[in-house]
Amino acid sequence: MLLGTNMPAALPGCAGLDARRAPQLMTSPRRCPCRAQPRRPQCAVTQEVAGTTQVRRNENIGKLQAGYLFPEIAKRRRLHQEQNPDAKIISLGIGDTTQPIPPSITRAMRDAAEGMGTIEGYSGYGAEQGRPELRESICSRYYAMHGLQAEEVFVSDGSKCDIGRLQVLFGQQMSVAVQDPSYPVYVDSSVIMGMTDGFNGSGYDNIQYMVCRPETDFFPDLSKVKRTDIIFFCSPNNPTGAAATREQLTELVQFARKNGSIIVYDAAYSAYISDERPRTIFEIPGAQECAIETGSFSKYAGFTGVRLGWTVVPKALKYADGATVHADFNRISTTIFNGASVIAQAGGLACLQPEGYREMGQLVDYYKENATILRQTFKEMGFTVHGGENAPYVWVGFPGRESWDVFSEILTQCNIVTTPGSGFGPAGEGFVRASAFGQRDDVLEAVERLKAKYGK
Repeated sequence: MLLGTNMPAALPGCAGLDARRAPQLMTSPRRCPCRAQPRRPQCAVTQEVAGTTQVRRNENIGKLQAGYLFPEIAKRRRLHQEQNPDAKIISLGIGDTTQPIPPSITRAMRDAAEGMGTIEGYSGYGAEQGRPELRESICSRYYAMHGLQAEEVFVSDGSKCDIGRLQVLFGQQMSVAVQDPSYPVYVDSSVIMGMTDGFNGSGYDNIQYMVCRPETDFFPDLSKVKRTDIIFFCSPNNPTGAAATREQLTELVQFARKNGSIIVYDAAYSAYISDERPRTIFEIPGAQECAIETGSFSKYAGFTGVRLGWTVVPKALKYADGATVHADFNRISTTIFNGASVIAQAGGLACLQPEGYREMGQLVDYYKENATILRQTFKEMGFTVHGGENAPYVWVGFPGRESWDVFSEILTQCNIVTTPGSGFGPAGEGFVRASAFGQRDDVLEAVERLKAKYGK
């Protein structure tokens, strides 16, 4: 209490308000700096729980079911390890690379890092869209032959991050279609943005799930898909490993153009295609008027920890009012992104030089050999197996069983981590995904454990 008054040193709810000034402040409601309604006798805000605010939570995040798939898998793995401290757990789960980054690429990043310690080599903020020479190299290596220009390539810190930026670009009013099953970020980011309604037990309302079944080679029946603004499509697909044919992608492009939709085409695994299937959506006539493509160095060069990717936004792609999507994405990029690391970009530039490109090919071949081993093993044990030929993922069927139950069985009885198919969408139920991104010795040991459990 203040001497000679009946007032506390600070008014309740007004932290730090000097009570010696309170009488004059309280004589005029306008003088109270935190009074929301002038006629109230005091300016306190009652808080029921310590530490809470009056800010409402984003209700869309509240729609999400449990945690994001891969942290949930990691949590279950940790729990199993704690319960079985002597177990050697082998991961065929998350698609994280394990082999070292090739020498010519690491040398380029080392030189760039050392250069940052010199006046001559130091670099601060760069162009948010990426170093011009890297944009040019990406374009000339993958897109120039299809009529695209370097200015249409935006370098980033990875395709997953760009998916988030594209969602900001489009806004919550857009309707969305996704492959089912598909990489969870397409659905979860759509939910967070407010593009969907609530969870209905198997999926989210107000989102088009384009069901992809083995009997249709995991390509959706587009005649059953309603028109949406945005179509997320990944090929080679994560998780099924299916790579779309030229005929299928031509059908997809024609479908998008007929409906005035935009395809967001995720080509993160295109380097794993071994046959004549398209490696970019822009091989298809008309795609520049209806598609955006994301790419990444993560699974090509082992950049999962380095973080470097790109997004191609053709200048020919336009909104209904004629405005270019390219200009808007450039605005988004320059507003909420400061550009990829200059060190990572030095590595990316080395990836696309003759030596680095050859080394990347060797790295991809290593993981493809792992995929062949896994695919053949599951087939020999009598399972129905998909993928593993044009992709680093093997999609294994367990008919009549729930995916999380199979995941738990393989983890507890084989000490192997896989990924439950239902985590990729309703149509993934009854499958598990095995990733080829492992050390060869671990893959060979894993198949022996699987044979001991499931071999005939």
